[in-house]
Amino acid sequence: MKFQVYFVLGTSLSCFPGLALGQCVPVQDCAALGYTASSCDGGKGVKCPFGLGWFCAEGESTVCAENGFKYSCIGTGYSSGAGFACGGKYTQCTCASGYEWKDGSCQKQVLNGAQGDLYYCDGKVVGVKTSGMNFYVAMKDLGQMTWGNATSSCQNYSFCGNLKGTLPSKDQLLTMYNNKSSLNSLLSTNGGTILTESMYWSSTYYGVYYDDYWVVSMSNGNARVYGYDLYSGYVRPMLIDY
Repeated sequence: MKFQVYFVLGTSLSCFPGLALGQCVPVQDCAALGYTASSCDGGKGVKCPFGLGWFCAEGESTVCAENGFKYSCIGTGYSSGAGFACGGKYTQCTCASGYEWKDGSCQKQVLNGAQGDLYYCDGKVVGVKTSGMNFYVAMKDLGQMTWGNATSSCQNYSFCGNLKGTLPSKDQLLTMYNNKSSLNSLLSTNGGTILTESMYWSSTYYGVYYDDYWVVSMSNGNARVYGYDLYSGYVRPMLIDY
């Protein structure tokens, strides 16, 4: 006589010797079958058919930690937390202000554009302004030159990529003079050069008798007229803050 024994998925069969016909009894014990978890993150697991136990697949963080990939989110740019690095994949840490999560670590943010009194290009300060100013001043002079060269040099000056400068007007130069102390402080602390105590070309036309343009002294704020091709003045590009 033949006997067939059927195995049920999710059960364990215990055979007791001495019982007639080799009878097998299913054991309905979730813990014994490996369903030891009360729940699984994201529902990624298999529920015990006899109760509330679960068998969960190991998550990435667990696997990484078990293999020694655990690290603390501490150091420059980190504010708190813990993370894991495993197989090129990362669990994000909490980054400090001014830092961002990039390529598996907290890295300093690369700033671009207007940020308060500073104007950035790829993380570098390229212009400064002070309270009440609606334009940024370039970090350095372009030298001394005639008015025609001053205009073209400013138009070709790049604050950032295709973002070009322009020659300040007479009123803008006077604003620079009135804020000279604050501007020089910002220039010095951000890698620029302070304003020269001399005459700066403006874009403001005078032209009563000749092609003359206004210049403004950064030593005393006085304004006077220069012939556009007869005198050399200092040049500092500016960028309107739209």
